Amino acid sequence: MTSRQHLADAFDSLLQPERFKDYGPNGLQVEGRAEVRRIVSGVTASRALIEAAVQTGADAVFVHHGLFWRGQDGRVTGWMKQRLSLLLQHDINLFAYHLPLDAHPELGNNAQLGAVLGLQARSRFGEQDLGFLGMRQDGAAFGSPRALADHVQQVLGRVVTLVEGGAGPVSRIGWCTGGAQGYFEAAIAAGAQAFITGEISEPQAHYARECGVSFLACGHHATERYGAPAVAAHVAAALGIEHRFIDIDNPA
Repeated sequence: MTSRQHLADAFDSLLQPERFKDYGPNGLQVEGRAEVRRIVSGVTASRALIEAAVQTGADAVFVHHGLFWRGQDGRVTGWMKQRLSLLLQHDINLFAYHLPLDAHPELGNNAQLGAVLGLQARSRFGEQDLGFLGMRQDGAAFGSPRALADHVQQVLGRVVTLVEGGAGPVSRIGWCTGGAQGYFEAAIAAGAQAFITGEISEPQAHYARECGVSFLACGHHATERYGAPAVAAHVAAALGIEHRFIDIDNPA
């Protein structure tokens, strides 16, 4: 068992949210009971995740996508009321870390996605250094963009949208999880031959074809399933509390 404050301090010390300019508050978003024995991690603070946390007897929930975002409607109605009601009724703490969770060099979303895909980061790029640039851990190149896409698809269990920028081998790979299609130009400038992220918007297909750098959209949720459980498990082990990751399926 640990206290809510000790848990908050552990997350803040590890993820250093003060370093980031973010789209919403990082840290404790909803205050629950003061003592924590069991924590559930997930990608998004959806009603389904909160309901699952209630069923498992969790004292705290740790997510990448919290409840509060800059510019959103501040009224507590509809889905917001439903999620908050569950948390407050069952006295569950909600911790959320957005960009700090993406950026952690070992446990974050980008680092963990790289590890799952067998990629090793050599440098960072983009705003707030969120993008990772590297190569395969074994030093080999993928024979083609299609071979890279097939590998990612097999590992993530998710259909990949590939826009090929060229037909040759791919050795320098950039990646940034989630909705980071806006980082594509920075990846190109950093020397990537292919870029992996969660989503694609209209301009990226043209950039890929015109710049000769392949673009892979692999799913926002699918690319961000790894950071939250890695961080929560690490902190839970250090504090001697229970941890469980609950993956709520999301086709996005």
